Amino acid sequence: MDHTLKRSVAALVVASILGGMTGQAVAEWQNPKARRPRAKPHRRSAAESLPPLPLPATPLRRSERKRPPAPPALVGIINFSTRTFIVQDGKRTAASTFPTTTIDIERLMTYANRRLKIRYRYVPVALKNFSWDPAALPLLYITGWTPMPQLPDQTIAHMRRYLYDGGTLVVHAQCGRQEFRKTARREINRIFPQRQLAAIDTDSPLFHAFFPIKKMRWRKDSEAFRSNDPYLEAVYLGCRPAIIYSPIDLNCGWDVVKNPIPGGILYHQDDAIKLGVNIITTVLANLQYARTWGVRKVYHQQEAASRDQLVIGQIIHGGDWDPTSHGLANLMKYLAKNTTLKVQFKRETVELGAAKLFRYPVLYMTGLRDFRFNEAEVAQLRKYLLSGGVLIADAAAGREAFNAAFRRELKRVLPKKKLNRIPADSQIYRMPYTVRTVAYTDMVKARSPKLNAPILEGIIIDGQLAVIYSPLGLGNGWEQLNFAYNRGYGDADAIRLGVNALTYALMH
Repeated sequence: MDHTLKRSVAALVVASILGGMTGQAVAEWQNPKARRPRAKPHRRSAAESLPPLPLPATPLRRSERKRPPAPPALVGIINFSTRTFIVQDGKRTAASTFPTTTIDIERLMTYANRRLKIRYRYVPVALKNFSWDPAALPLLYITGWTPMPQLPDQTIAHMRRYLYDGGTLVVHAQCGRQEFRKTARREINRIFPQRQLAAIDTDSPLFHAFFPIKKMRWRKDSEAFRSNDPYLEAVYLGCRPAIIYSPIDLNCGWDVVKNPIPGGILYHQDDAIKLGVNIITTVLANLQYARTWGVRKVYHQQEAASRDQLVIGQIIHGGDWDPTSHGLANLMKYLAKNTTLKVQFKRETVELGAAKLFRYPVLYMTGLRDFRFNEAEVAQLRKYLLSGGVLIADAAAGREAFNAAFRRELKRVLPKKKLNRIPADSQIYRMPYTVRTVAYTDMVKARSPKLNAPILEGIIIDGQLAVIYSPLGLGNGWEQLNFAYNRGYGDADAIRLGVNALTYALMH
């Protein structure tokens, strides 16, 4: 989100807070989306029927419509509401404690079915009766403009398990209302207190899975439309966004051009519906990956003690540091089984500022997003590399945000050194596997159809590779989970390159 959009969102936040302080503005704010006119009921004459038929046949009235089988449900719109009563204009009236609407999801599903040539529907969901099975309902959707209720601890636990099992949660602040946004962030943090809800980088599949989206138009109140980079936030499980959050009205069903909404920030309807289609496309493409990733894999030597044990330290940082959590364990298992190295392997996590950093002969680092080292971490990693340690790193799924951050931070660590492409005759391509050509994933081949040479970069210190880096995904191939949006190596070649990199690090 650029500074213009940030300022507008901040202004809306202040206005919402001040409105809450008056005790009136928030309570009286009405969402026009919730007051759209309902379709008039069809009126048919009961006299329109077929001529009498011999019993036991039952007459079928011409006015009765034959219903085709319902399409499978893809989206469940959650309604937390319980009924309460308020006095309005001197009358006791039933009201919802958490009002919501279906105006956006209705139009999105109709449009997505047509453009993607699929056949899905949305259904209302009451959490007390929900099975929490993502195979039955892959996507849950929450939208509102009033404060989101605080969920019971048991519901939070169920939601966490649902997401780990492969489900996706989309949370959408109608009209960008602060009352909803603040409480939605609170509940998301309760689901994953140790995981970061942060802006999604613009090279995410969410912005190009079906429609390429470079800019989105948005409007505050009745002001003129402005155009900025698309903005969503997410919590990642593995390489997929398991929680997708839009603090701006992801407006698919309201003509904000002709009918601006006072007190709101909304995307232009045409742009928002394309983003919605990309969300649905991404969720569908990730279904199998999401379900498989949720199955925890345990490497049998992980807890074993041995004098011949090689412990690899995986660096913890602020850029989603563990998106391929099964990858390194799979690679170590393969190396132990398929090479003559008589070494047991295990992985431990480590922060760069920790004193134990120098216990590890090899460090591994990967990630999805931007990150920054503090000065102490920069100095510690520099000392580690100059002392003979080896760093192996890759950009998970080939994500550009991590790639750019890694290059920038490594330049701070070794300002006089530069990452250079490792030449084809390097020992890293010769032991234990000879690697001259490699297979890439479809995402890479779409951009570079003729590419078949491996692309590894490195920094040499005292005649040996101290840094081995892949700007394309290695860990996704080690996981062997078939992540659809992986810009990286095919599984077999990712493993061969990984084995060679670890072997090189161990022998040098």
